[in-house]
Amino acid sequence: MNGRLAESRMVAIYLNDHLAGATAGLELARRMAREHQGSDLGGEVKDLAGEISLDRQALLRLMAALGVPVRRYKVYGAWAGEKIGRLKPNGRVVRRSGLSTLIELEGMRLGVEGKALLWRALLEWAPREPRLDTRRLQELLAGARQQTEVLDALHRSAVRRFLTERSDQRQSEAAR
Repeated sequence: MNGRLAESRMVAIYLNDHLAGATAGLELARRMAREHQGSDLGGEVKDLAGEISLDRQALLRLMAALGVPVRRYKVYGAWAGEKIGRLKPNGRVVRRSGLSTLIELEGMRLGVEGKALLWRALLEWAPREPRLDTRRLQELLAGARQQTEVLDALHRSAVRRFLTERSDQRQSEAAR
């Protein structure tokens, strides 16, 4: 296998792995927006879901421009993985807890950080690949940074709510 072919194969794997991550992240954001509908958190996450969807579409366009085929099994696997991830224990049998929100926000934050690393990697590659639009990649990276700031603020708020919930629960148990 020559160097160019090996490089293109590795790039295809890399981009498809990020597409899978974007798929799982989008599913998580959409579900969180639905579950928190009508709250400040729900509105913020709904906005993030829209941005994540646009970023995913940008990745798909980029892959098409580079001639990278979408590996649907990775996309479907990520979609299914997000659904399976809902089964994680949260300290409650039937309903959500504050812990669920914390873990989900942390998962979204990790996904956005991974996306930022993708855009940075592609910016490094851009001088060697004329099909990559440096300006667009910089915009996408700036968007990821903004999403990180929003998620960090949501996480701080969720931590405060979780700690208050735990404190109230301990006081209730002590009163019994």
